[in-house]
Amino acid sequence: MLEGLLRGLAGLNAYSDALAWVVIAAFCAGTALERVGRFDRRWARYVSAVAWVCFGVFWLSLVHYYAIFEKSIVEGVLSLAAVPATIYVAVLLARGRDSLFVLSRAIAAMGLIFLPFELIVPLQRTLIEVVTRQTEALLTLVGYPSGGVYDVVSGAEYDKAPYRNTFVFTAASGHTLTYTIRIACTGIGSIAIVAGLIAAVTAPIERKLQALAVSVPVIYLLNLVRNVFIAVAFGTQRLHVFPEFVLGVFSSEDPYLVSYLVADRVLSQSLSVVALVGITWLVVRRLPEVLTIIEDVLYVATRNEYDLRDAFDVDPPDPTDRGTNAD
Repeated sequence: MLEGLLRGLAGLNAYSDALAWVVIAAFCAGTALERVGRFDRRWARYVSAVAWVCFGVFWLSLVHYYAIFEKSIVEGVLSLAAVPATIYVAVLLARGRDSLFVLSRAIAAMGLIFLPFELIVPLQRTLIEVVTRQTEALLTLVGYPSGGVYDVVSGAEYDKAPYRNTFVFTAASGHTLTYTIRIACTGIGSIAIVAGLIAAVTAPIERKLQALAVSVPVIYLLNLVRNVFIAVAFGTQRLHVFPEFVLGVFSSEDPYLVSYLVADRVLSQSLSVVALVGITWLVVRRLPEVLTIIEDVLYVATRNEYDLRDAFDVDPPDPTDRGTNAD
């Protein structure tokens, strides 16, 4: 039965790109119906609810990819947890929780920012190769550990995308290690999340630009630091700790992957969640309207209502502030 389930999830993953476009198109349609006043809001509610159901199917299609192919426990668990969460949002929205329209607009904006880089090859290649060059420059700047040997080559040499995006390290034992910069290593995913939140709320453009200015550069820089950390830890095998346990958890037999798994799958992914929380705090300080989205996410997760303005020490939006409304 388990094998059948895994085969089913693997088969569904083949349609993930198509599902992504369907999801974003549905969210954009719901947003258009909600924002154009001449339409009955019930239509916007139902279309957006359908978009959330499709979003749940999309996350289900990624469970096998993250958990089995990528061996990422964090992303695999989050993908699986997102399935019932999105269905619940669809139910809440269909029943009239209209504040979820803001979250729906955020998802539409995130997709419109991220999908072109995910699916349009020239954009993806340009971003990946720029990030690779900057990671390489930072490795040189910090001084790659004495005795370490590495080169940067096209991924085509290792059955990967034919971009100049693969670091080739030579371990002390003479073993060759490769670390490839992919779209997930560019920070565009996190940037799309924060930019989507900012785009979704109704607020003056000046404050939106301020929020972008304090978040996007920080995300991009932290991502480069993450790449350098993983490259050094993996290339020099500095995090070869509890190898049997780590290999067992991630279902791997390659002892040279232990440092990579600890650096990326455990430390970097855990710290990225912490960093995203900190960046969200910076955004909220300049754009308190984003709290509407955060409060709705917490409600979906806990079924309790929250008012976070005191916790973030921000004032309610000024109704006379140009661009605000009652979302």
